[in-house]
Amino acid sequence: MIKKLALSAFVAFGLSATGAMAAGSNDTHVEDFDFPFEGPFGTYDVNQLQRGLQVYTEICASCHGLKFVPIRTLGDDGGPGLPEEQVIEYAKQFEVFDPEIDDFREAKPTDHFPHSALENAPDLSLMAKARAGFHGPYGLGINQFFKGIGGPEYIASLLTGYTGEEKEQAGTTFYENTAFPGGWISMAPPLYGEDVDYADGHSNDLHHIAEDVSAFLMWTAEPKLGARKQAGFAGVLFLTLLSVLLYLTNKRLWAPVKGKETT
Repeated sequence: MIKKLALSAFVAFGLSATGAMAAGSNDTHVEDFDFPFEGPFGTYDVNQLQRGLQVYTEICASCHGLKFVPIRTLGDDGGPGLPEEQVIEYAKQFEVFDPEIDDFREAKPTDHFPHSALENAPDLSLMAKARAGFHGPYGLGINQFFKGIGGPEYIASLLTGYTGEEKEQAGTTFYENTAFPGGWISMAPPLYGEDVDYADGHSNDLHHIAEDVSAFLMWTAEPKLGARKQAGFAGVLFLTLLSVLLYLTNKRLWAPVKGKETT
């Protein structure tokens, strides 16, 4: 009886999971990019973050904002690592509203990046964390367990996923995109390749530009990623050492008792 109930439950779970996966399937494709900050010991590439900042500034900032990111963090360790003078000069290109003077003024490093310039343009501060690129079986998230949530991979795949097909619906132009849920997105392709010129001579084709700006957006969402990994590694090391000491202490305390039982 118990075996029959267990088998029935297993079959029911399998059918429900399969049905849910089929219902949620939309044939989207997210490429697994090899970012340097992935894995337990991965760290941000400073040069890549600086290139991504350039892409954001020259292309993305015209529509999208980073309202949760203080400009001063561009000089922090583990980030783009800009010198203080460059951070000050970089901030001056933005205008922020100052309620004390009831007017706009040049931004300072202590200010945050401006909000999105368009109402329908989402803020990119937390985009890499808000978007999940990898999914496993329904309710399990196996791919996320092994590969991570896939936010930066989703962004890079979205930027490189335009097929060139367009359609108009209800007065709005939609563009076919292999990474966007549903397959059609109202945002026109923002990148075409060779959109920016890198000072370090790095390749500026579409694939690399998308990867650079995605890495930068991951940093805006997780600026303390490296510090958290270091703290986690130290915690695991401490717990491992503590476990060994407790095991040895336990053996020493119980050694006399076990010796009496054998005699």
